[in-house]
Amino acid sequence: MAISAKLVKELRERTGSGMMECKKALVETDGDIEAAVELMRKAGQAKADKKASRVAAEGTIVIEQNGNNAVMLEVNSETDFVAKGDDFMNFCHEVAKNILETKPADVEALLAANDGAIETQRRTLIAKIGENINIRRFSLFDMAGDSHLGAYSHNGRIGVLVDMKGGNPELSKDVAMHIAASKPVCINADQVPTDVINKEKEIFTAQAKESGKPDNIIEKMITGRINKFLKEITLLGQPFVKDPDQTIEKLLKANSAEVIKFENFVLGEGIEKKVDNFAEEVMKQAGA
Repeated sequence: MAISAKLVKELRERTGSGMMECKKALVETDGDIEAAVELMRKAGQAKADKKASRVAAEGTIVIEQNGNNAVMLEVNSETDFVAKGDDFMNFCHEVAKNILETKPADVEALLAANDGAIETQRRTLIAKIGENINIRRFSLFDMAGDSHLGAYSHNGRIGVLVDMKGGNPELSKDVAMHIAASKPVCINADQVPTDVINKEKEIFTAQAKESGKPDNIIEKMITGRINKFLKEITLLGQPFVKDPDQTIEKLLKANSAEVIKFENFVLGEGIEKKVDNFAEEVMKQAGA
């Protein structure tokens, strides 16, 4: 029978699965949407009704290494309880090892590889544990032989990878720990986006004009504030957490080292978490 786009759309909304998977299930069930949902659940393809719309901001950040190569992966769950379970953690490490071996370009490529093997595992796990699970992001470091890899994980909630040329493994680990604590946004001032600097300059200008000082003094005040701001948000400008008397820039120079790149993940960062309003929920039920 012909399967309408409206029916496919409804099944996608209920299961969170792809268009072709939904259409296939509907064809197999002669357009019976309830039977299609059940079929997809049994196959481990459905994300369970409405689970894809649930906010998943807990989870873990895992790091897998192979010599100078490493991957840092964030996988989200709905609750911290599930994130600590063996099924969830085994899945995370398996996915990380797969990324390290196959080097996909992004999460979409990862989920599409090998006929969607990882995606099928993810959906099967959702069906098993009853929570939404998302493979959110990963960062893959494939470094030169003369580089040192700095890796640091703080209870699976903060993860850092550092590609350092020169220096030594201990230094790269120290810098990774510093990044986790101080959260620089980039390595040096040249990497700070112009729009970020302009926005700060607008704020500083407005504040400086309230002082009533002459324009030439205001300009110096703004320049000073911008320079201070750049030191605070760049790795090289920050005081080293283990020795605040020296900056990271001086620390690296003293050890003939250079940070080529770094990545810093904070679990759930940027995900809008749902805050339940119990009183509002009670009122809704009373109204119903």
